[in-house]
Amino acid sequence: MYAVICFDQPRSPKLRDENRERHMAYLNDNVNKIVFAGPLKDDIGAASTGAIFILNVETREEAEAFLHGDAFYISGVYESTVIRPFRQVFPSG
Repeated sequence: MYAVICFDQPRSPKLRDENRERHMAYLNDNVNKIVFAGPLKDDIGAASTGAIFILNVETREEAEAFLHGDAFYISGVYESTVIRPFRQVFPSG
């Protein structure tokens, strides 16, 4: 498994709105790879500031390919991203 953590750039709200439909279609097309995913929020929980994906893939290259196919990544929503191997330990995994 891999964790993909994405941090938005300052113009991201407009870009998110413009690309949300393509982003959600991509997630639905790849649901078999996603353990869980969702937006990171600001301190009051109102605005999205990024995203986290836990992916059931074997290699970093597969995690990168997943990220690079996402409309939010392609359109520049994310200012920076981090990909790390992930192992679920709690609850028992």
